[in-house]
Amino acid sequence: MTESEQHRLGQEVRNQLFGERAGTAAKFLPDALARYTTEVVFGDLWQQPELSIQEREMATSAMLIALGREAEQRFHFTGARNLGIERSKIEALITHAAFYAGWGTAVSAARILHEVWPADEDPPVTWPAAPPDPKFGD
Repeated sequence: MTESEQHRLGQEVRNQLFGERAGTAAKFLPDALARYTTEVVFGDLWQQPELSIQEREMATSAMLIALGREAEQRFHFTGARNLGIERSKIEALITHAAFYAGWGTAVSAARILHEVWPADEDPPVTWPAAPPDPKFGD
């Protein structure tokens, strides 16, 4: 697969998860890290056939919960919502993580989930729009 093909596929996955303007939400990233994120993480790793995109999003969310990466949880809980993963699945993931990653870690993740996806909201949302950024090919 060529780099340009990986970039296109990476953009497609990123857009599925975070919306059309997803690349511009992380405009603070150094150029190389932005390129690796699009081409390697989303354009290659997330393309592997062994796991569906929903399974990858659940696995990623579980790891971000366990690591206490609140900023990234905001993106990936939104991504789970945009992929049609039920909120109750993320809640179950958080509860399960409490016993392996710590109670405080799970409580923090529950707070982040509530911030980005209140229990009484159902329709999908996308990350707030930002102006196009050529670094991400937008």
